[in-house]
Amino acid sequence: MRVLLAVLLVLPGWTVRAATPGSERPLTFGILPIGGPSESLEAWRPLLDDMGRALHRPVRSVSVSTYEGLAQALTENRIDLAFVSGKLALDAVARDQMQVIAQLTRGDSSRGYYSVLLVEKNSPIHSLDDVFRRAGHWRYARGEALSVSGYVVPETQLFANRKLDSDTFFASVTVDNHQNNALAVANKEADIATNNTADLERFAIHFPEQYARLRILWTSSLIPHAVVIIRTDLAPELRQHVTSFITTYAKGKNAAAERAKLKLIHDISGFAPAGNETLVPFADMAYTLERRRALSAQWVNEAALNARLKKLDSDHETMVHQLIASPQP
Repeated sequence: MRVLLAVLLVLPGWTVRAATPGSERPLTFGILPIGGPSESLEAWRPLLDDMGRALHRPVRSVSVSTYEGLAQALTENRIDLAFVSGKLALDAVARDQMQVIAQLTRGDSSRGYYSVLLVEKNSPIHSLDDVFRRAGHWRYARGEALSVSGYVVPETQLFANRKLDSDTFFASVTVDNHQNNALAVANKEADIATNNTADLERFAIHFPEQYARLRILWTSSLIPHAVVIIRTDLAPELRQHVTSFITTYAKGKNAAAERAKLKLIHDISGFAPAGNETLVPFADMAYTLERRRALSAQWVNEAALNARLKKLDSDHETMVHQLIASPQP
């Protein structure tokens, strides 16, 4: 494991920190980037220190600067458990021997969050019609392809629905995290940017002046909260202990102190028990996006299109069945 840690430390975009030491094999916890990797590590460290003490083994936290970096680490078995968005979790469950064990809960008891499009407060863009009537004119800042609110949802609900591709519709497209995309709009370096309501709350705290220069142009339908996933090839007893720790955190005798630590991650009230069936809405999103893309593409004949649609239907049905039929953690 020392060799693994040394490798991770020199990989570009990776930040790693070891938590509570112990005699057992360390666990590696992957963190979906919130702001920057260092910020994410600082926010999660108190909870992971508590986890290490509860499990009697060190928990090494790994935060990356991109969704792709986290996806690669999951694929290469460099992470034992992780806090991830729905799309990342779906891919990890389907390909990387992972399973969902918990889902984030917030202090406001919300069931999810929303993707949004941002414009500068005084922008001439006042409606979606203003956006779509001027192809090739606006500068667009979006999230990575694995970002649910930064790409998948707006691409599905706004662009593919109009038989458009955002990467070819705009005058320019930049890909970055939610924080930097919001800053780009506030500083008039981009005309439109994707974001989400949860990250905007965080942005308002850290960048109040820039937040005051933003306006929400569009809001999506509800997106379920992020989840915690764990490797299925870990010992069943260890998986049970991790699941118990996460789902009971901030609910016992030390609830007040633990809730304060969760607040550092930003208005997280805890984690509810969850299984792979939690990912069905994300499988539906992926299916809808691919189907709309297929319908807007050019095909040699109708039979080729129908074959593609039939394959998408079959793959989606299989995926949903697997998610629902998965054993509970």
